[in-house]
Amino acid sequence: MSLACSASNERAEGVVVALVRRRSPAAVAGLSAGDRILAINGTPLRDAIDFQFYAADDRLRLTVERDARARRVYVTREGGDLGLELVAPQPRDIATCANKCVFCFIHQNPGGLRKSLYVKDDDFRLSFLHGNYITLSDLDDAALQRIEAQRLSPLYVSVHATDPSLRHALLGRPRHGAEILPRMERLARAGIRMHAQVVLCPDWNDGAHLERTIVDLQRLYPHVTTTAIVPVGLTRHRERLPQLRLLTADEARALVATVERWQREFLAALGSRFVFAADEVYLQAEAPLPAADAYEGFAVAEDGIGLVRRFEDELERALPRVPPARAPRTVTVVTGALYGPRLARWLAPLASRGVVAQVVPIANEFFGRTITVAGLLTGQDVQRHLAGLDRLGEEVLVPAVAVRDGDGVFLDDVAPTDLARDLGVSIRVVEPTARALLRALVG
Repeated sequence: MSLACSASNERAEGVVVALVRRRSPAAVAGLSAGDRILAINGTPLRDAIDFQFYAADDRLRLTVERDARARRVYVTREGGDLGLELVAPQPRDIATCANKCVFCFIHQNPGGLRKSLYVKDDDFRLSFLHGNYITLSDLDDAALQRIEAQRLSPLYVSVHATDPSLRHALLGRPRHGAEILPRMERLARAGIRMHAQVVLCPDWNDGAHLERTIVDLQRLYPHVTTTAIVPVGLTRHRERLPQLRLLTADEARALVATVERWQREFLAALGSRFVFAADEVYLQAEAPLPAADAYEGFAVAEDGIGLVRRFEDELERALPRVPPARAPRTVTVVTGALYGPRLARWLAPLASRGVVAQVVPIANEFFGRTITVAGLLTGQDVQRHLAGLDRLGEEVLVPAVAVRDGDGVFLDDVAPTDLARDLGVSIRVVEPTARALLRALVG
């Protein structure tokens, strides 16, 4: 969806239609891709949030610009949505982050990537629409009033620490040092739900600092609904950046124990576990994953909280129902270094059904071997690793999370078709679900 204007310059420029589904209310009304919707029922639109807010009525009078001429279009909703999608935001439309967080992944990117990979968004509209985390540090009073008036909930908030001086240091000592708790308390009073995040940096915001942060945030429950603890990610491109280190395996095990203690306490006191550790922490600690119900609906799964549990539960249910392959086949499965050994164990039983799943964990040379997740794999690393193998089988399966959005390319702009050409084997991009993976394996 287009935001149409930056959060700090909210002119009523309208929103642009990307597509209209056939036989939908929007199609019946005559809307087309490329139309700019300027107003709904006489109210000018600043962005996609205004569109959602004012398009909630059943009968709509749209002011639409087409071919540089304004016209009126009347839409009658018949249950469900209007049947249209809006143009995705461009970098110029997004409110960018003025902080210089010591752990910011954008600052750890190498040079030479496409411009969109260097955009640091800190836009409350993207937080509401897409679950992007924001710091709240740059919001002026007008933005806070709008969040309250339009009930933009839930929001996803990068907290990291509630101690004001520590948080100011973690954010890179920005010019605007607004404290986080007063802003979150204001939003809580307005009934706005928030999901908090702590990027854990050993020797910075762990230990007693983390304890203080969790205690402060749980006082705002249920308005602060969850707090996710995710380990810092460090690339090899940290020249002239603050000194940081990764969580050790022993520290990961201690963190799991601490989170489990907090969860028991909060479940008794609040009726919710409230605080959740990222899957990466459990994998690094080689600790058992919590059961599915311990994730309380997987509210922050997109932050890496419970994705592995959800995936493996689906695998466990689906594996017994996998039919034998029509003909014996070998398939190479690309994944990140952290999850590779675990995935190989899960897929090994398929050999009895005629499918050899050759799981290949890819070492990340592009960002550095400390980056072990599948979503940050590059095409050149995949190509380099697979080129050294004796046999790739009939097909190579690549996780869709490594192929960016609608661009259809890896982070380094290598396309799956480039891999297929260089490796001489079919490449299939597979959605990150157990069902999609098993379907692709069986062929």
